Amino acid sequence: MRATRQLLVHSLLLLLWICFFLLAIQTSAAASVADKLEKGQNLTDGETLVSAGGSFTLGFFSPGVSTKRYLGIWFSVCNDTVYWVANRDQPLPDKSGMLVFDGVDSLVLLDGSRRTVWSSNFMAASAPVVQLLESGNLVVRNGSSDTSLSLWQSFDHPSDTLLPGMKLGSNLWTGGEWQLTAWRSADDPSPGDYRRTLETRGLPEIVLWHRDAKKYRTGPWNGLYFNGVPEVFWYADKYPLRVTTSPSEKTYGYTAAPGSFLTRVVVNHTGAAERLVWDVRTGGQWRSYFKGPRDTCDTYARCGPFGLCDAGAASSAFCGCVEGFSPVSAESPSSSQVVKDSAGGCRRDAPLDCAGGKTTDDFKVVPGVKLPDTQNASVDMGVELEDCRRRCFADCSCLAYAAADIRGGGDGTGCVIWKDVILDLRFVARGQNLYLRLSKSEFDDQKRFPTVLVLAPVASAVTILLVVFLIWRRRSRRIIGVIPQNPAMAVPSVSLAIIKGITKNFSENNMIGQGGFSIVYKGQLPEGRTIAVKRLKQSALTTKGKKDFAREVEVMAGLRHSSLVRLLAYCNEGKERILIYEYMKNTSLNVHIFGNANLRASLNWRRRLELIHGIAHGVAYLHGGSGDNVIHRDLKPGNILLDDEWRPKIADFGTAKLFAVDQPGPEQTIVVSPGYAAPEYVRQGRMTLKCDVHSFGVILLETLSGQRNGDTQSLISHAWGLWEQNMIVELLNTAMVPFPESEPELLSELKRCIQIGLLCVQETPCDRPAMSAVVAMLASPTLQIDPPRTAPVIDSEGAVPSNSSDGLETDLLRATTTDLT
Repeated sequence: MRATRQLLVHSLLLLLWICFFLLAIQTSAAASVADKLEKGQNLTDGETLVSAGGSFTLGFFSPGVSTKRYLGIWFSVCNDTVYWVANRDQPLPDKSGMLVFDGVDSLVLLDGSRRTVWSSNFMAASAPVVQLLESGNLVVRNGSSDTSLSLWQSFDHPSDTLLPGMKLGSNLWTGGEWQLTAWRSADDPSPGDYRRTLETRGLPEIVLWHRDAKKYRTGPWNGLYFNGVPEVFWYADKYPLRVTTSPSEKTYGYTAAPGSFLTRVVVNHTGAAERLVWDVRTGGQWRSYFKGPRDTCDTYARCGPFGLCDAGAASSAFCGCVEGFSPVSAESPSSSQVVKDSAGGCRRDAPLDCAGGKTTDDFKVVPGVKLPDTQNASVDMGVELEDCRRRCFADCSCLAYAAADIRGGGDGTGCVIWKDVILDLRFVARGQNLYLRLSKSEFDDQKRFPTVLVLAPVASAVTILLVVFLIWRRRSRRIIGVIPQNPAMAVPSVSLAIIKGITKNFSENNMIGQGGFSIVYKGQLPEGRTIAVKRLKQSALTTKGKKDFAREVEVMAGLRHSSLVRLLAYCNEGKERILIYEYMKNTSLNVHIFGNANLRASLNWRRRLELIHGIAHGVAYLHGGSGDNVIHRDLKPGNILLDDEWRPKIADFGTAKLFAVDQPGPEQTIVVSPGYAAPEYVRQGRMTLKCDVHSFGVILLETLSGQRNGDTQSLISHAWGLWEQNMIVELLNTAMVPFPESEPELLSELKRCIQIGLLCVQETPCDRPAMSAVVAMLASPTLQIDPPRTAPVIDSEGAVPSNSSDGLETDLLRATTTDLT
């Protein structure tokens, strides 16, 4: 009996012990998922607070390989992603740390000796509560209600990360500033050398600093986005941006739309600012939506004062000068638009004429750019752009102006005026117009020839060439003097006598080649520059031929971009119709991607990628960067010319037209190049900007594969098949260029490029990205891009018949392909 009683007692004790053990476990588990600390409660190493929705966790951690302990908050889906650290400068040596909430006026972090390592002071309150919110904000409130007064919050003390609801900028009442500061290294969260701030002088813009030097700026806020970050259009609907300017603050922040994935903006220890999104669709990983600096042109003041950076111009060191300026350290007169020493920048070619309230100066548009640094600029949001122009015109110290706000569309409103040097100017997708003050001589296309030249047709060729030479020396950007025939034209009109002189009277020895509509000659200017002279055949002087000629002059007169062939002058005299272009030494792209083995070998993989980037920049410029929407209608490798430094130049604008969205113009003859025309254009004659996007996609795929698409769409079908089998890398033609298996980064870039090409050739126009988005995808290897939709259906209508009336402009391209190489 005694033994039985002892057994029963032991059993009861064991049962009680198990109950207490389970209760302790349950209590501990409950404590680990709590989101609050009440007055008098503490948090020790190993315990955590978890936000109500489970998205964020507060606790102790050791970063990387470090054994030091920190109090921080991280994303629950990824314990390694810590976005806020309390004791950045004071790490704990071991796991004896404790977060103490005394409930009076502070939240205190103590080490093992119970010395204060970090604290947050706040006003005394009757019922203070510490809570980790589902937004990721750690707050101290007077009471547990969501509407209770916030006494302190971690969002006011950011580390290296900006979450939705946080701010960058200045508190104008307290003088405080919200900024991000990078970690010292991946294992050390102490403040590093890089920080991200909101510049509040001039127009608001975000600046990345390396110590006290600017490293990168986003461009100014234009009411919709930061002018130099067009990538925002990929995620603005999910993470809307906002800039607040009020008597109490000047700040930037963003929110997250309901249902959006977790996101963060971080400035990392390597000196880059990046927007990352947690993508649950791929099993859970951080994907980059934007990273800046994205390329060399994002380096602050990369090209110096009045320099203009073009990320697609690697062969020219990326730097050029705005019109009316020349490099401070130009190597020769012929290099007048290339900045060889970017630090020196550019200087004005002709002095301004402004004094005593009188001026002869005017303004030249620099289109499609990230606006310069506005730190020392003056801003007035209450005026229209035309008023801004008048202000700048009347102020001799005003060097340039631009619209401050583009929300209303058109040219924008508001006024930014620069009176100091222009710094950090670059081409960018969806860029804005900068109006630059230049001397009257920069616009004087109406200079007359000396009267003796006009009235004396018997003047010798030597005299003509002498006059041309003198005028050329006087104006380095003008080919020759101008006979005023059409004052509205920005391209000079040249006399037939001068053209005969520089082509040796159209000598057969100067002939480059010919097509069905024109003959192209090589011309030599007195200072040695070679030009291409395209002379329309007399048989082509039909009504359509004359219209094609006039259209090309009209369109090209308003276009200025490094990826477009430049029309230098024209002649419309008697029965002659002549166009003068830059001379392209390396002929056209189709020669090098479809030619013999030696020609194909001249384009390695890196050069092919640079060509694709350059073409994309050129088409994006046509689609809005120029201020107008210009649709080319006949993009193909034969219409892409290559200069002596292998820079691509889009040509053949005889079929182009200014295109107003939703405002269709008069009917035009359909111009179809088999294999390149978009299906909706071939079938219904529907002409939109997305037709050019389709053509660009075909050019991209042909450039990387070395295969023609043709009227059967064979290349597109082949590419789709490889994509669906996850074998897209096999599209790369290893016979023409060695396979880049030893360069994984290059191979990854090539595969990404093919994916972009497939996005561009999708069957439905609305599925194709805009060219500005294509530029952004090509420029930022970390920017997430969607997979292309289902492969297009190639039916009998997909076989595109050739068109015998391509236009006389194609002859220039045919001619350049037979250049003496």
